Amino acid sequence: MTLPQMHTLEILGVNPPLRMKELAQKMGVTTGTLTVQVDRLERSGMVRRRPHHDDRRSILVELTDAGQEMFQGHHSLHEQLTRDITAQLSDQERDTLTELLTRLNNEF
Repeated sequence: MTLPQMHTLEILGVNPPLRMKELAQKMGVTTGTLTVQVDRLERSGMVRRRPHHDDRRSILVELTDAGQEMFQGHHSLHEQLTRDITAQLSDQERDTLTELLTRLNNEF
């Protein structure tokens, strides 16, 4: 699993099924670049494409059960790393860090 592939799974793991264009925008890549990523992830059984029910021209991308499992494992690892990193912070420092990261995250 490459870093860009894992990034794709992360975005799909926290969002409902996305159109290819929406996913590409969230990743900051072109739809052409994304197509290559999604092709590889689809071949490995991590994602599936399906037609959009309201827009026949659009294709939705979503995690498969295997993709969801991979996302959950990776997400759990991030949560544990965050706990480990912040364990030595005071409650006030942790609150400040949370506030700053939330503000940064809202910008993206």
